[in-house]
Amino acid sequence: MSEVYAARRTRLRERCNAGGSAAALVTRPANVRYLAGAAPHGAVLLLGKREDLLVCPSAPDDRPGEGRPDETLGVRILPRPGGDAAVAAADLARSQGADSLAIEEHHVTVARHRALTSVAPQLRIAELGSAVEQLRVVKDEEEISCLRIGAEIADQALGELLESILVGRTERHLALELERRLVDHGADGPAFPTSVATGPNSGRRGHRPTDRRVEEGDFLSVCLGAAYRGYRCEIGRTFVIGTSPADWQIQLYDLVFAAQRAGREALTPGAAYRDVDRAARQVLDSAGYTEGLQPLTGHGVGLEIDEDPQLAPAAMGKLDACVPVTVEPGVHLPGRGGVRIDDTLVVRPEADGGPELLTITTKELLAL
Repeated sequence: MSEVYAARRTRLRERCNAGGSAAALVTRPANVRYLAGAAPHGAVLLLGKREDLLVCPSAPDDRPGEGRPDETLGVRILPRPGGDAAVAAADLARSQGADSLAIEEHHVTVARHRALTSVAPQLRIAELGSAVEQLRVVKDEEEISCLRIGAEIADQALGELLESILVGRTERHLALELERRLVDHGADGPAFPTSVATGPNSGRRGHRPTDRRVEEGDFLSVCLGAAYRGYRCEIGRTFVIGTSPADWQIQLYDLVFAAQRAGREALTPGAAYRDVDRAARQVLDSAGYTEGLQPLTGHGVGLEIDEDPQLAPAAMGKLDACVPVTVEPGVHLPGRGGVRIDDTLVVRPEADGGPELLTITTKELLAL
């Protein structure tokens, strides 16, 4: 992987040089990991004028599923606990002869910014912007492989839950069981807090599990994801508990399924982000569900569970090949419940078979 990390840093350095910056300081944890590999908490990356350095509050160690930093990087450990690695990195940039330092201002606090300018007042502070996040949008096949394994783990955990007795158990208990199963199957942990929603709670995006118990006739909506080697995917499904679904449940489910399918089919290289959102949203709008729809149809995934691109009505930009995204439309009816269907897919050209579906648990409306 060393050559991969080095190539990523080279691309970032080219952007910095084009912007007139001699050095760059990367502080956002996911961006540090993208450019340098696994690193201790609080580590920052300095793209220096003479040398790239990983500045760490403590020495790197081998953590299960995490690995170690890029072995070709120089590592500097803070001499005393409690210090700020970013401030130390700015001083190192100064000592290398840099006259400017591009920083991630969207991640650096005001207090930290002041500390940086204090330790190296002669450095011109520039804005790195979202340069690293933009590089992260298109994934290489190694990254996609990690997402694919994470999706398999999530599918396994969900499939096992569906084979167990659900009636009478609480949302909170089911969420904890799912997270345990993710780890049992090899995940680093859950990609995000698992959502289990029953009855009137079902269909809500980001619902936090409660002590409500599963009842016969409920909709049960589940959204979970696995983190594997730092990469995060997600899957969401909706089921009916105990009995054959009611007519209104079938109609609502079929509608959301149609919207999700329209969104998935719109995932082609060159498609505008907003057009993917519109494809799914129009299905729900035309059925009269304009009010209360979630603000976006999907989003990118990778080292973070919610990253660029955003598939939303006002989003600017177009999809590239090898971009993993979610497609997750949903409808929630207050007091009754609702439906969410959520998949992680990778954008692929038609010649390669179209979008690659990573999460494969059935989308049939099952009565459990």
